[in-house]
Amino acid sequence: MADLNTRISDFLWKNLIEKPVVAKKDPFWESLREAGTELWLDTGDMDEAEANWTDGMSALTTNNTLLNNEIQKGIYDVFISEAKSIVRELPLEEKVKEIAFILNARHGLRLARKFGGFVSVELHTDTAHDINAILYYGKRFHEICPDQFIVKVPYTAAGLIGARKLKEAGVKINFTLEFSARQNVLVTRVAMPDYLNVFLGRVGAFMIDNKLGDGSGAGEMAVISSQNWVTGLSAKNPWPTRLIAASLRNHSQLELLAGTNVFTMPPKVASAGRSSLSGKFTSRTHENYPVSMYESAKDAHIEKFWNVDDNVLNLAERLSSKLPESGEELIRIAHEEGCEDMFPLLGREEKGFIASDGKIPVYTRWEKKIKEGKIAPDTLLTLAGIASFTADQKMLDERIAGIIS
Repeated sequence: MADLNTRISDFLWKNLIEKPVVAKKDPFWESLREAGTELWLDTGDMDEAEANWTDGMSALTTNNTLLNNEIQKGIYDVFISEAKSIVRELPLEEKVKEIAFILNARHGLRLARKFGGFVSVELHTDTAHDINAILYYGKRFHEICPDQFIVKVPYTAAGLIGARKLKEAGVKINFTLEFSARQNVLVTRVAMPDYLNVFLGRVGAFMIDNKLGDGSGAGEMAVISSQNWVTGLSAKNPWPTRLIAASLRNHSQLELLAGTNVFTMPPKVASAGRSSLSGKFTSRTHENYPVSMYESAKDAHIEKFWNVDDNVLNLAERLSSKLPESGEELIRIAHEEGCEDMFPLLGREEKGFIASDGKIPVYTRWEKKIKEGKIAPDTLLTLAGIASFTADQKMLDERIAGIIS
């Protein structure tokens, strides 16, 4: 395997020719940085990134969906064909997974070389519940580009444990697919990553699509509550953890959430903000934004996106003081501490609902279990996010298999 890793590394760096972008200063983005916010672009598209990149930006982030978008353009088909010989001794399924890893690393290296900043790279979705696989691929990403790669680990029981072990091994971690302050309390104390997230756009979309409210305020409240909890709790850790307001949906959020540690912005949001806003930013991290909820949301426990109760705090401290050996053990402890709704045990039919609904779960399927405290809206969005990434990863894998078979 050491020989394979060496061949892959040599292949990844071969003919890596990217002309570095000469980034210009922009007072608009400098003002936002002065308000306390680090700026990342959320795209894998090289041209989109270049059109919006300034020297006030420090990183780019990719994921299974964004990488799949690039692969489906066909720009890597020849590269995939050439990679086949590098993994020649592996069974077909393992060849596909290794080439998917190679593609993620190669695209990340191109972004790193061109823009000079950090690049978040995502693990294959098959690793989400496998601690050993998280460690294996996370360390390999780090070895390829230790100064610029940040490894994204998803919010699962195994992910919490795997991310903690990677971080202790010196790997820079971006813990992903969180939607609430209470999830981020656990992540801060258990995984202790460099970065964690609130995907705030989907919080509002969950309310709108399920006719629980007009979507305003909920995502913003989840971010602001998370920011304050993360800042306070990470002071107990050996290193700081920083919050990402992830994948902003509307340029107005640049002002509403100014002062949040990090923004990841799709290029269209960055462009709209640059052309529409004044550029006079001040920190808003102690605002209380009103959340519009309809009568139908009475038992939906929308408040769990921003409220943190004692059960969650007790669970976080228990897991932090003694890291479980397995994801199954972590889930058992969560249930003992009254946090079943954060790590529910789902049947086959329920898992099918998650996969079929897409990124936004159908609330009526889960209304009874939410009311009973057996699952919660933030948990549903995390499960849906993993399922959505898995579908995109499957498309990417199928393209690889079609080329190398």
